[in-house]
Order: sequence, then C-alpha cells, then structure tokens
Amino acid sequence: PFLPVSGSPGFIKTKKVMILDTVSRLSRYAALNPLFLLVAEYLRRSDLNLMVDGRYEISGEDAFLTLTRSSLRLSTEASLEAHRLYADIQIVLSGEEGYGWRSVASCTAPRGTYCAERDILFYDDRPDTFLTLRPGGMAVFFPSDAHAPLIGSGEVRKCIVKVRC
Repeated sequence: PFLPVSGSPGFIKTKKVMILDTVSRLSRYAALNPLFLLVAEYLRRSDLNLMVDGRYEISGEDAFLTLTRSSLRLSTEASLEAHRLYADIQIVLSGEEGYGWRSVASCTAPRGTYCAERDILFYDDRPDTFLTLRPGGMAVFFPSDAHAPLIGSGEVRKCIVKVRC
C-alpha cells in the first residue's frame, strides 16, 4: 500500500520509476506528487506551440517549465543525467526525440560531482533501455531515473517541466 510521507501531505512513499504516457494523462499520476495536478491544469490551459522558447513559472521554484528547440545527437554522444530535487516531465512538441534510461541505483560511473546549483549529476554509464517520444508523448523521470535526452537526428521542440519531489 502507498503511505503518505510524514510531513508531506499528499506525497506517496514508494519507489517512483519512469512514466511513459501521453501528456493528456498527466493528472492521473497526481497521487505520486500533488504538483502534477497543478502542472496538468497549467498545460491544459496553455498552448505550448504558441509560446516562445524560455522559462515559465507554474508554482515558483516548485514547478516550472522550459520551452526549447534543440539539435539531436547519436545515442553514443548522449550522456546519462539524474536530478536529486526535481522530477523531469519531458514533452515533445514537434519532431521525435529518443531517450536512454538506466536506474540510478545501477549507475556506477559518475562523471564529476553533483552540481547543486543545476540539480544535476552526469554518468559515464550507458543506458540499458531506449525509448522515443513523438508530439504529445510524455516521459516522467524521477530522481531514481538516469536519462539521456536528445537522441535522434534533426531537431526537436520540447517542453521540460521541473517538479520538486
């Protein structure tokens, strides 16, 4: 059974693992983090395709998004990264984007040290699973998930939502 974490009403105490779904279904995961409901409502009311690239606050530093256009790279050039404070909700708006995934628990080769300012740690480990998102697709990466974004060819326009865990 899921139990609330003491001192954090609404949060679920369980190991959270990557979610692969469509962005229209994000609210279904609110039991994992109540901020997901707030983010889902913001995304429902916003036309991300009409918004200019940049950062948008949803709930201060607890939930915010960045719209960006990026060039894709070969899977061999993509580095695994993980975050300690935030879950990443990755949403593809145009193009296709591949991701590599590996459990942080199975990563053994950190590259450097954790950067608290950027909430990121890179790994030299290789992903053991790959996935592709198309427009409307969503992947949620929790702090237990190392992920290697921007895999493919060409360019992708995407939304990255950071949600405090």
